[in-house]
Order: sequence, then C-alpha cells, then structure tokens
Amino acid sequence: MPKVLVITGDAAEDLEVMYPYQRLLEEGYEVDIAAPTRKTLQFVVHDFVPGFDTYTEKPGHTWAADLAFAEVDPSSYAALVIPGGRAPEYLRGDKYCRQIVQYFIDANKPIAALCHGPLILAAAGVLAGRTTSSYPALEPDMTAAGAQWADSPALVDGNLVTGRAWPDHPQWMRAFMTLLRSVAPPTS
Repeated sequence: MPKVLVITGDAAEDLEVMYPYQRLLEEGYEVDIAAPTRKTLQFVVHDFVPGFDTYTEKPGHTWAADLAFAEVDPSSYAALVIPGGRAPEYLRGDKYCRQIVQYFIDANKPIAALCHGPLILAAAGVLAGRTTSSYPALEPDMTAAGAQWADSPALVDGNLVTGRAWPDHPQWMRAFMTLLRSVAPPTS
C-alpha cells in the first residue's frame, strides 16, 4: 500500500490536516503524520468572520504524531502533504522538515501544500522559478522566495499542488489525487 506523509505541528489548521488525512485513507493510501517530536498535537480552527480583516482562531482537535521529523525516511513515501495554519511559521525553521521537503523536490514526488504550508517550501528554497498559490496574505513571501504567486484554489506546477485555504479543499485535493494516482496508484 503506498504511503503518504503529512508534516504538521501544533496550531495547524484542523480541517487542513484532517481532510487530506481522511481522504487519502479513503482512497487506499497509508498516511503517517510527522511533527517536530512524537507527541499529541493541538490543532486550531480558522474561520472567516464578516467584518474581520483576517481569519479568527479557536481550539480544534488533538491528534498524535506518528513520527518525529528526524525519524522520517522520506524514501518510504509516495507523496507529501503540508497543511497550513500557524504551524508552518515555526516548522519552516526545523532542518529535518526542510530536508524532507528537499527530498520530495529532488525525487519529483507529489507535494500538496495549502494555505500557510508553502512557507515551508519557501524556507526549503524550492520555490524559485515556480508558480504557487497560498493564503493570499503570503503573496509577498512567495514572491520573495522567487515564485510567481497566483490566486488559485488548485495550482499545479509540476509535482507541486498548492491552494489558498480550506475552502479550496475540493479543487486542491482533486488536483492532488489526480497527480498522486498517476505516479502511485492506491491499493484497495
């Protein structure tokens, strides 16, 4: 059974972890969640409230990380998922996290990144010359990383599939599943 790795941490957007996790399991993939350490992670719920200039945040679900980043053998995985939320703001500083991303880029394996997830791609130095979507407020960060930013719910650039935020799940996951199935068909 092909395996997919999700890299995340505390304050990740609840829906952006759980939706791809469950969708991949439903499709027939094995999924591991990796974080800086093996521990129970606290996710958050971001919502868009009329009148607010940005999203609001509330506590979400808790979920155990299967692996610490340092324990990950990226060659064991067919693809990588990078959810958003606030987690990418600090995960991008973890050298093992960046090494995992670099492996998937070098191996040309599918990567799905959503919302603030592309901050990790930027920190890994893999966006130069690429086109990416992200949470719209990150456009300056994506441009500074050498990428062309696009306002898209599901932007596919080679092995990267990026989107803006959890409202883009249907388009983003549809594009990612198409790419993933083409290189690593699921076993039911």
